[in-house]
Amino acid sequence: MMRQFLTSLFMLAAAIASAESIDYNNLEPLTLTVPEMKAELSNVSNEHYNLKEMTLKAPAPKMDFSFFKSKTNPDTKPYKFMDDMTFVGVPLFVSGIIAKSEKTAFKQQSKHSLVTEFKTGIDDYTQYFGPAMTVGLKLAGVEGRSDWPRLLACAGMGYGIMALLVNGIKYTAKEMRPDGSQANSWPSGHTATSFVGATLLHKEFGLTRSPWYSVAGYGIATATGVMRVLNNRHWVSDVLSGAGIGILSGELAYALSDVFFKGKGLLRNDIPGIASVIDHPSFFSISMGIGLGSRDLDFEMKEYGWADNLNLKFQAATAVGAEGAYFFNPYIGVGGRLRVKSSPIKGWNNITDFAWEDVMGFFYTLEEAEAEYVMNIIDDIDFKIESDHLTEFAFDLGAYFNFPLSNRFALGSKLLIGRSIMQELNLDAVIAGNKSFKKGDEDYPTGPAFTHEWDYFTVGGNKSMKFGTGISLTYAYKQNFSWKVFLDYDVTRKTYTMDYDIGGYYAGLFPEDMAEFTPAEYRDYFTASKSIKKTMHSFVFGGSFAINF
Repeated sequence: MMRQFLTSLFMLAAAIASAESIDYNNLEPLTLTVPEMKAELSNVSNEHYNLKEMTLKAPAPKMDFSFFKSKTNPDTKPYKFMDDMTFVGVPLFVSGIIAKSEKTAFKQQSKHSLVTEFKTGIDDYTQYFGPAMTVGLKLAGVEGRSDWPRLLACAGMGYGIMALLVNGIKYTAKEMRPDGSQANSWPSGHTATSFVGATLLHKEFGLTRSPWYSVAGYGIATATGVMRVLNNRHWVSDVLSGAGIGILSGELAYALSDVFFKGKGLLRNDIPGIASVIDHPSFFSISMGIGLGSRDLDFEMKEYGWADNLNLKFQAATAVGAEGAYFFNPYIGVGGRLRVKSSPIKGWNNITDFAWEDVMGFFYTLEEAEAEYVMNIIDDIDFKIESDHLTEFAFDLGAYFNFPLSNRFALGSKLLIGRSIMQELNLDAVIAGNKSFKKGDEDYPTGPAFTHEWDYFTVGGNKSMKFGTGISLTYAYKQNFSWKVFLDYDVTRKTYTMDYDIGGYYAGLFPEDMAEFTPAEYRDYFTASKSIKKTMHSFVFGGSFAINF
């Protein structure tokens, strides 16, 4: 499987490389002219792409294993220190700090643990996509920005800076991972590693060959970060800060190489042209925003005999997404957006309080001797949070619009239709104890230690259609790079269902008696379920960095 995956990557790289030798930015309209017939010798010797003229003859790629041989092509422009720094990593890192508030709900209960069932090991491999692609293209003879010595120096410095920053912060901040395994969660090392590699691919081939290399690198890096969250190894804040450190480390490495190497080891200039939202409105972007709008679900449980309604309150959502569009002209295009929007609940206290009331109410129904027995054999009642967020996964497609204000500024809009899928909010209860108990001369039934776990409380929503629009302001910052500030609006109508089950106490303590209940009797006596329909309005305000092509 891994060999097929890597083979596919190299085939993709070869396909992109074969179609990139034409400079689409400098194509001129065809005109009919009558040339002056004059016999003279002409010399076409430059075989490397430069800022002065188009290549008339592109050499066939040859395998390149000259790791220690320095080479500099003519007509390549030396870089100044920090000449092509974008500082994209800084706002991403800061966004991670802002998003650290997502842990507030989780920390409100010391006896809570957070677990999830999603598991994949793909992220252990995708974090190396960038360097694997870069080295593979280089070995295949596809000429990028740097020769081997300069490329290896950039890679070494990039990963070195990243390792120092990530580990220095990890073991100073000592943030606990969501699965409770280690106190080294923030920032994400996998994500930082992935984005260093993506920046390496972007610098070497995305800026000099085709922006699609940049799209591939940063797209896979984003997927790596998402998988780290789904694997329950990191919070969203860890991934955002890791991405910021990765990009910043890669860019600093290239800035330092411009000081050490100056003009030596440069093989290819950046693609000619200037940053322009008129000529290059097509984009791929990675975004982060804060979600506002509908932030409560009231299940009105008084009809079930509860003293209070169960009105769930949620904090502002964290929204992370990837978006791209292809424009047919400077004004109209088509594209899509993949977004994960996670709304953390405002504490579990209200919900878990019901659990203690339930078990105490159960004790009051017992004879005094039975109640004393039950109270003594229970060692602990714990809660395991399988999901402390109500999370929406949404994929949208539709029309995109671009309205240039100048060569560098443009307003954007879109009309989207898509599908919304919810990951449920889930709280499991765990009751543990030992049925061996004796008081004075009275013997109580004896038995082994026991642990019983069950789904105590869940809230989920059905799959539904969603509609969205939004406005954005784009600033073309540097070659093929732009910043976006956006405000998106989405609306969807869902059926939200709450299921509440207290029967696990009884099942754990008296499994023999529980067998006497029919499923219908169990539902009537021990469970409550309520569904409500609600139209959810969502506003997401945020920013993104985009690769234009």
